[in-house]
Amino acid sequence: MTDSIFKELHESMKQVEAITKGEMKPASVTRYEIADVKAIRAQLHISQKDLAEAMDVSLDTVKSWELGRRNPTGLASKVLTLLSKEPQLYAKFATH
Repeated sequence: MTDSIFKELHESMKQVEAITKGEMKPASVTRYEIADVKAIRAQLHISQKDLAEAMDVSLDTVKSWELGRRNPTGLASKVLTLLSKEPQLYAKFATH
C-alpha cells in the first residue's frame, strides 16, 4: 500500500512539473474571487464601522480585509459578494 501511495505522489509531482513547464494542461482549475471590501464600501457609501456593525464583525476585521492581511471567508464572503452585486440589500443587513 505504501508503494502505491508513493507511486501516485511521484506521478502527481511529475504532472505538476509538466504543467509548470507548459508541457501539459491541468485537468481542472479552481479560481476563488476575493471580495474587494474597500470597493464594496465605496459603492455603498459607508464607513468601515458601518460595515463592521452590519456584518456583526469587529472594525479590526474589516480593516484587515481591506489591507489584505486576512480574506473574508464563509458567510462573510458570500454576504460581501451579494452586496457587491445587489447593493440595495445593505439596508436590510444594516437594520438587523
